[in-house]
Amino acid sequence: MLTDHAYIRSDYPRRNTSAVVWLLASLVAAFVIELVLLSPWFGSSGTGLVSQLALTVRGVQEGHVWVFLTHGLLHSTGNPFHVLAAVLGLIFIGREVEPLLGRRRFFAAYISALITGGLAWTAVHWVHGGVYIGASAAVLGLLTVLALFYPDHEIKFLLFFLFPVTVRPKYVIGVLLLLNLFLLGTYEIPGKPIILNYSPAAHLGGMMAGWIYFRYFHVNNGWDRASSLKLPTWLQRTSQVEKTIPSPTPKSAISSADLRAQADLILDKINSHGFAALTDDEKRLLDEAKDLLSRS
Repeated sequence: MLTDHAYIRSDYPRRNTSAVVWLLASLVAAFVIELVLLSPWFGSSGTGLVSQLALTVRGVQEGHVWVFLTHGLLHSTGNPFHVLAAVLGLIFIGREVEPLLGRRRFFAAYISALITGGLAWTAVHWVHGGVYIGASAAVLGLLTVLALFYPDHEIKFLLFFLFPVTVRPKYVIGVLLLLNLFLLGTYEIPGKPIILNYSPAAHLGGMMAGWIYFRYFHVNNGWDRASSLKLPTWLQRTSQVEKTIPSPTPKSAISSADLRAQADLILDKINSHGFAALTDDEKRLLDEAKDLLSRS
């Protein structure tokens, strides 16, 4: 029976936990661990361990390259809004972006923005020094990707959990870009302190990573397919999904068994790369599978 197939049944199992859930769990767990390590129970040893995970110029000079990742797990324990802003941003923005990219590409975009933000902060603070923690650069990188996908897409949320607000990504990105450029030139580069340890350099780095990811990795499906970059044929990468998914057969010639097999491959592609990666023919094939179910 067609209804016995997993992708047709209403109880189709979710094979993977979403990237947003994994990242949220990581941020919350890391914040709890940070609170424990900085408590009087651990004393200076706990403080020393946390400092090894934060992004500092001295740490980078000493070869602590892991801090470009681990700084995104740390947040200010004296200001709960710091971690709350990261969590809420990841929820509201991540739930919109992950279906567009797929789980693996979502992770790649998040981590790329986090690292690029850290590199930008390190470059600006190479002389002045300092400490940087937080995942804001990664969240802004995701927001940039969303703004490039759907600049007029409306995002609704409750401001201060009370007032409903509707915003469009292109306006948010524009305001943030101007604000961060202004603060970068007037405060951060001259070495002046900014309220709440705000870091325009890291934010701009994350936004730049989001733009680079969308422009060169998503739109062109990889560096080897970018219109401005030409590699030898033997170096060009072919998507594994494209190799395994056959060209959809005309509706009149396809059997129900073949239709199920092709739909399974397309569902795997959605799980790995997101619905936006499907071609028009693949979307049509999924519609045909639904039609077949409704007639059975």
